[in-house]
Amino acid sequence: YGVNGFAVIENFLTEKEADELRDTGLKVCKDAPENDRKHYFYEADAFDKDGNLAVDKMVSINKIGHGCHLENPIFHKYTFNDRVRDVVRKLGLRKPAVMQSMFIYKNPKIGGKVKQHQDAMYLLTDPINVTGFWIPTEDATLENGCLWMVKGSHKKGLLNRFVRSFDSNGDDLCVYEKPELQLPKEAFTACPVRKGSLVAFDGLTIHESDINRSNKSRFAYTFHVMETDNVKFLPENWIRLPIGEQFERIY
Repeated sequence: YGVNGFAVIENFLTEKEADELRDTGLKVCKDAPENDRKHYFYEADAFDKDGNLAVDKMVSINKIGHGCHLENPIFHKYTFNDRVRDVVRKLGLRKPAVMQSMFIYKNPKIGGKVKQHQDAMYLLTDPINVTGFWIPTEDATLENGCLWMVKGSHKKGLLNRFVRSFDSNGDDLCVYEKPELQLPKEAFTACPVRKGSLVAFDGLTIHESDINRSNKSRFAYTFHVMETDNVKFLPENWIRLPIGEQFERIY
């Protein structure tokens, strides 16, 4: 982890547990309200030119977020358990808290590409302290859009920021401070992993995933953890905590 900026723990979940997470994701998708674009994010290819849904609802959603652990007891269970606590302790966090969580569908044929990024670009803290936990509930392969990592890139520092800003009319919006990353593909190392594995990675590690053009989905549950001991969650984050509230602590 210290050298590469990420580590894989195989069999982090049992097959039965991974299936429970996957089935929960499917149920949430099935129950998704039609007009909720705040918590449900759709695939770009899911709509026709008139903006109507062009595919079955069950393969139309890209992800749900960003408070799965707050809204669903199954997601909460797999975010706050002894195995997660053990990993977080080994990473040296003293007062860790969960910043956000997502269930990512990466549906067959239309599962969108995730561009090159560092998660710390979107979860701004001072000093920088973000750790990603990524748990596939199905095998993640080269064909269905596994993660690709740039080994050692966590040592390069933060290369961009996605910040809350205001336009000339005073409207609230979010923008990148710099151009998007454009590293060559040969800089990346594929990270195919089995269902139920955990990929833990530094928030500064550059990664991406390709379009899923296969016939198999690539579901995954992911959440992000920050140190809260002498670390500030910055006000320019696109995520806003309600006044007086704090992120839920892992321990």
